[in-house]
Amino acid sequence: MKLRNLTLSPRQILDDIALCLVFFTRLPLPVFDFRGRSLAAAIWAAPVAGLAVGLIGAVVYATAERFGLAMGPAAALALAATLLTTGCLHEDGLSDVADGFGGGKTRGLKLEIMRDSRIGAYGASALALSLLIRWSALSELVDPTQALFALIAAHAASRGLLGAFVHLLPSARSDGLSAGAGTVSVETAIAGAVLGAVPLLLLGPGGAVVAVILLGLLFAAFRALCLNQIGGQTGDTVGALQQLGEITILLVASVSLS
Repeated sequence: MKLRNLTLSPRQILDDIALCLVFFTRLPLPVFDFRGRSLAAAIWAAPVAGLAVGLIGAVVYATAERFGLAMGPAAALALAATLLTTGCLHEDGLSDVADGFGGGKTRGLKLEIMRDSRIGAYGASALALSLLIRWSALSELVDPTQALFALIAAHAASRGLLGAFVHLLPSARSDGLSAGAGTVSVETAIAGAVLGAVPLLLLGPGGAVVAVILLGLLFAAFRALCLNQIGGQTGDTVGALQQLGEITILLVASVSLS
C-alpha cells in the first residue's frame, strides 16, 4: 500500500487492521504483537473496524427480519448489536462532549467535565437523540439488503474521518487517550478518508455525493466548534465526530435507499 510517503508491507497492513479492531471493537480477538505500531499510524484502517461493526449489525437485522420481526424492532436489535460490538466507545465520547461543551463556562472547566465519568443532562440528552435518530433512520429501510448497505456505509465512512480530524487539530490536553495516540501523518489521514469514502457508493451515486458534501460540512463545523470550545481535540471529540458522521450517513441512507 502506497500513498506518497505511506508505504506499508502486507504484514503492517494486517497489523494495523488488527490494532484498529482491538481498539475500536470489543470482539474476542487473540493477543497480537503490534511491534511498536501506534494507533496514530494505524488509524487509516479504522474504516475496516467500522466495516466489521456494520456487518454485525446487518446480520442481526437480517436475522430479526427472517424471524418475522417488523422493521422497528429489527432496527433496534441491529443498533443494540453495534453498541455491544463497540462497547459504546463513541457514545461515551458524545455524551462527554455534550456535557463539557454545554455545561462548562471556561476551557479548563469544559475539559474537566469531559473527563468526569458521571453523565449530566446534556450528555443524557445527546445519547437519547443519537439513539432515536439512528433507530428512526434504520426503521425507514424496508429490507436487510438496504440495512446492510446503510450500516456498512455509516460505520466505515464515519470512522474514515477520524484520522484527518486528529491530524488537523492539536491535542487539547497534554495527556489522555488522544495525546498518547501519537501524531497522524497527512498520508495516513488521506488514506483513511479515502478508504472510508468508498462504501458510500453503496448509497447510490446521488446518495454518495450528498453524503460526501454533508460529511465535509459536518467535519468543518465540528472542527471549528472544538477549536472554539477547547482549543483542539480529545479522544471524546473524536468519538463525538464518529457519532455525528454515523447519524448523517444513516439519514442520507434512509432517503437514498428507501
